[in-house]
Amino acid sequence: MMPMLGLDWTMIILFPAILLAMWAQARVKSAFATYSRVHSHSGLTAREAARRILDSYGLSGVPIRQVAGQLTDHYDPRDRSLSLSEPVYNSTSIAAIGVAAHEVGHAVQHATGYAPLQIRNAVVPLLSLSSSAAMPLFFIGLLSASNMLMNIGILLFVGVLAFHLITLPVEFDASNRALKVLSSNGMMTRDEVGGARKVLNAAAMTYVSATLMAALQLVRLLALRNSRNRD
Repeated sequence: MMPMLGLDWTMIILFPAILLAMWAQARVKSAFATYSRVHSHSGLTAREAARRILDSYGLSGVPIRQVAGQLTDHYDPRDRSLSLSEPVYNSTSIAAIGVAAHEVGHAVQHATGYAPLQIRNAVVPLLSLSSSAAMPLFFIGLLSASNMLMNIGILLFVGVLAFHLITLPVEFDASNRALKVLSSNGMMTRDEVGGARKVLNAAAMTYVSATLMAALQLVRLLALRNSRNRD
């Protein structure tokens, strides 16, 4: 009997990733809240710290902007700009400076031609198509008993998983760069760097959980296809 959409036994495959995602989100919120209350001895705001690090790498042309939202911090390679969220921008906390330094890490990756970042940036347009078309095509194929559509959907979803996999080294490398520069230039003490590491490690787990979710979703699609073909 063909499983019903969203109500089939294969949903259990996703449970480990769902649990990990819930834990990762709780962990990053907890770590950020904890170290948002611990202020750096340097007295620098996250914006000032980011500016100092950017300038030390010769990236004085990278502007720093304030954006709305929480944990909306990001580096945009299209216009080479750094955006810091409202809770981070003017904060002197260890958490805020750590997050800002992490985003600066992406700017440095871009400037130095870090290969995984270049690959990720190159596949973003293709990912937009893959992520929006993969699931509809697969389930249309599932309902219409079309192996071709199911296989196309699976192939497109492989691209989604590949994007998550290439994102992991990009994010971990940016955090490593951030922690090294904060430790070496005296903006943070050893204990403060330890706090920033906890925040960034917690954030990294959200990427790990997203990758696991994509991997298990692919396993689920394969299981659904095989089950449909046996019916």
